[in-house]
Amino acid sequence: MLKRFIYIFVFLISASNFGQNYTKHSVAKGETISSIAQKYRVTPYEIYKLNPDSQNGIKENSVLLIPSNITHSASTSNSQRLTTSNKITNYVVVSGDTKYNIAKKFSISVEELENQNPEIKENLPLGFSLKIKSGTALSVPPKVISDIPKPQVKSSNLLEYTVKQGETLYSLTHLFNVPEATLINLNPDLKDGVKEGMVLKVSSNLSFAKETKNGFKDLSKSISSQQKKQLVLFLPFNVSKIQNDSVTSVSERLKKDKFLNMTLDFYSGALMAIDSAKVIGLNMEVKIYDSEETKSTTSALSIISGSDFANTDAVIGPFYQVNVEKVAAVLENQNIPVISPLSKDEGKSFKNLYQSMPQNEAIKNALFDYMHSKNGNIIAIVDPKKMAIKQYLQDFQKDVKLVGVNDKGGFVADSIKKYFVKNRINYVILASEKTGVIISVTTSMQSAMKEYQVQLVILEPNETLDFEEIALSRLTKLKMAFPSVSKENETEEAQQFAVAYKKKNRIFPNQYAIRGFDLTFDTMLRLSKGQTFEDSVNANASVQIESKFDYVKKLSGGYINNGVFILYYDEDLTIKQAQ
Repeated sequence: MLKRFIYIFVFLISASNFGQNYTKHSVAKGETISSIAQKYRVTPYEIYKLNPDSQNGIKENSVLLIPSNITHSASTSNSQRLTTSNKITNYVVVSGDTKYNIAKKFSISVEELENQNPEIKENLPLGFSLKIKSGTALSVPPKVISDIPKPQVKSSNLLEYTVKQGETLYSLTHLFNVPEATLINLNPDLKDGVKEGMVLKVSSNLSFAKETKNGFKDLSKSISSQQKKQLVLFLPFNVSKIQNDSVTSVSERLKKDKFLNMTLDFYSGALMAIDSAKVIGLNMEVKIYDSEETKSTTSALSIISGSDFANTDAVIGPFYQVNVEKVAAVLENQNIPVISPLSKDEGKSFKNLYQSMPQNEAIKNALFDYMHSKNGNIIAIVDPKKMAIKQYLQDFQKDVKLVGVNDKGGFVADSIKKYFVKNRINYVILASEKTGVIISVTTSMQSAMKEYQVQLVILEPNETLDFEEIALSRLTKLKMAFPSVSKENETEEAQQFAVAYKKKNRIFPNQYAIRGFDLTFDTMLRLSKGQTFEDSVNANASVQIESKFDYVKKLSGGYINNGVFILYYDEDLTIKQAQ
């Protein structure tokens, strides 16, 4: 209420100052600030100035005040407005502009630019109309003024976000759930402070932070079985392919076809989830279709077109990311949640698409969030062949110290010790598969344990650590930590599941069978809570047998699962959960 009162107060002052120098505009369906600005030949900034509330979006039939004393044309490109005389030129600030490059275009100094436009001494608002007196102007290509409140897609992996009134560096890092170093690295101007109207670059894979949840909920404790829900599974059995194969028998195919085996394992786990749903009384109808998939095609689309999906509450599958995106696109208008079961690929975004497998960047981010939460001093030893990891650290984890490896991949003994600090835990990230480097690094760390708190960390699986040359005692003594999308569950409930699965399938469940159970059961529980699937994922995170489901909304649309476990090797030779 206070913020709204301030907006109204500012509006009344603005209105009294302008007198009758404005026009009232009733917003029509589909109009945006940009389209309205172009219609009246003003800039978005000038509309926002008179209508502060419009920065949060505009609605059909709402009334905006449009300034009518503006002399420049917003529909004319900046290059057309530039002259080579000493007359005053109007120039509209667009995305990417800085005081320096604007001054350079008009062959004046930044100081002259600020003297001519005192309003920009503190910041340079997007859409602001500058009045510039210059001798010679340089031609520049025209640019498009974007609609400020919405993030605009600029590339496959970056979005633009415009800073709103009252936002700070602290609030932005919490909004996007990223460290300050990450935002500043992409937006160096943030070092000079956060200003309203600044246009920030952010990763399209970032997600809006949610309110902190009180732990992970047991969804089965608050179910409502009054209304029947319908769940559809698209699983790639490829039955027609098997039936049409006159050469390979079913038994031979099962021995060789890893994809089919994965599908059947996932299916067996899903069936266990369906049985469990019946036991606890969920009112659920489950339909299972053969999605007949290749890496680029699926029969799911024809199934949807030939079936009635009006009562479908959620869809799991298909398996391939490109195929699940096709299904999400077809069902987006009906707002039916489509859940990608196994893919970690960073694909296209749809408002109804839920990535249930944490993506690689989210997995790494979870580990860094954990280390930062412990106020850790982070050091990284990266092999020259691990360029992707090095690039990730340089782009998103600028506080990490890259040390210890020469151009040939050799480790300089004791080179990391000088970076250790006392009274803080020193995390050493090791990204090398060379046995010699691993032994040298762990030896140096062990010798430093007399003076410092140290812990070994890996960002991704490392097969070299399984070799006999690397003693397990090295890893347990250094409590080697790593991120994982799953963890072994030794609770009584998990053991009961394993026993029941073996009784039914004559074998203990593997990771795909458990994944099939976890995802299917979690989805059915969410649908049975008396709310939409989206409302459920916004409200609650959960843990099933081996998987976490902590969905968060992406800036580019849809949801990703940030449910990652931080595990470590303990000295009792077990793997424990750090977080």
